[in-house]
Amino acid sequence: MLTESVMRYYLLSPVSRPRSRHQAEPHGPKPLEPRNRLAHESCGHGDHPAVRNYDYDLFVIGAGSGGVRAARVAAGFGARVGIAEERYLGGTCVNVGCVPKKLFVYGAHFAEDFDDARAYGWDVGGADFHWPTLRDNKTREIERLNGIYHGLLDGAGVEILAERAVLTGPHRVRVGDRTLTAENILVATGSWPVVPPFPGNEHVITSNEAFYLDQFPERVLIIGGGYIAVEFAGIYAGLGAQVWLAYRGELFLRGFDGGIRRFVADEIRSKGVELRFDTRIHGVERRGSELRCRFEDGRHLDVDLVMVATGRSPVSGGLGLEAAGVNLGDGGSIPVDRYYRTNVPHIYAIGDVIDRLQLTPVAIAEGMCVAHNLFNDESRSVDYGKVPTAIFCQPNIGTVGPTEEEARRKHPHLAVYESSFKPMKHTLTGRGERTMMKLLVDGEDDRVLAAHMCGPEAGEIIQGLGVAITAGATKGDFDATIGIHPTAAEEFVTMRDPIRRLEDQ
Repeated sequence: MLTESVMRYYLLSPVSRPRSRHQAEPHGPKPLEPRNRLAHESCGHGDHPAVRNYDYDLFVIGAGSGGVRAARVAAGFGARVGIAEERYLGGTCVNVGCVPKKLFVYGAHFAEDFDDARAYGWDVGGADFHWPTLRDNKTREIERLNGIYHGLLDGAGVEILAERAVLTGPHRVRVGDRTLTAENILVATGSWPVVPPFPGNEHVITSNEAFYLDQFPERVLIIGGGYIAVEFAGIYAGLGAQVWLAYRGELFLRGFDGGIRRFVADEIRSKGVELRFDTRIHGVERRGSELRCRFEDGRHLDVDLVMVATGRSPVSGGLGLEAAGVNLGDGGSIPVDRYYRTNVPHIYAIGDVIDRLQLTPVAIAEGMCVAHNLFNDESRSVDYGKVPTAIFCQPNIGTVGPTEEEARRKHPHLAVYESSFKPMKHTLTGRGERTMMKLLVDGEDDRVLAAHMCGPEAGEIIQGLGVAITAGATKGDFDATIGIHPTAAEEFVTMRDPIRRLEDQ
């Protein structure tokens, strides 16, 4: 279960103030005058007067994490807000993403925990995994969160419309058989898994379906090399399946630090996952209860389940964006400026549907920016340069700041601090799992540019370091910090000498 403080961050509006005189009243909405400089700037057309009697001050299309945050914050500022969602409240993260995936990761790790317990004197006896129990308990938790989202939106005075919304103009939205008007429209429709074209792709699943399988498979092929592919490889393997991961490139997790990528590849192999790099799928054929997977190099593999995790595309089609005059970018993403304004005045977009980072906390931050800018006379935008993130593979990856490859291009005096070691827990278990930590430091001013880690609870550790790096901490600050002993995290404040300097190479 999510902690109360985390739940408050993701679900509750940070604006706690009495409803203003502009808030919607029971007998009907009142017009809200634009109070934001950005809104006035984008209202430079003579046929759009500054004050109009719209049904809503803000209408949000998509009730994922970003859309819900924008709606609640805007309502807290006194705006009249409506939100339309045709699928499920909470979006990908709550329903078929971050939350259920993390629950599955927890479940997958128990096999190693039971095995390791013997070294500490525990005899756990026969431990059997029952897939329907994990699957159905997960579903009950998701349904609980759906209800919380609904209650919080309703309690904030946000009107929820459980229907598809389509733009019919810069200020008009068709919802079901009704046409509604809004002074500002926010598109927050997220993204959807992509299945590449190849013969037999109708036999594969994506991460959406992985959470609701009728039966747990014994043999699984995962196609892809991003974080979703790597995470599910660990989930299936941890729960007892034989797993292959096929990726067309020479090494998975493109865009992450090269040293971390190589390190985690070795760790994943050691856990029994067969990694096949430089491998492309040619086709999938059903043979009775099996799926025969053929690769372009002529090899084949028989499995029970094929999961494709080759990326996600913005959900921008069929929303009427073209009719409203909104430009679309590569792959269907919606181009926006630093304040999340599209090319059409009063139409905004955030989250996975734009060309920024596809991360839930980023979408939430973007939603807050839009609400504050429109209804609290601010000019907020998100700094994407120091966004902490994690991959819940096994072991976990946590990272904040540029990769070493990126830092080398920008910082000619780069110093790299790195350490690899066996976690204390495994000095008794004999397990070969190792942990890797890396700090990147600008040799000119001693600022810590980045921290990267692969090991247990990496996300938890990197979250704290993200605060320090965002605040501009130096390597001297790290060195002056007393470590907590014995912990893995203390390694970040005890690495004294760089293993390499760019200026020496």
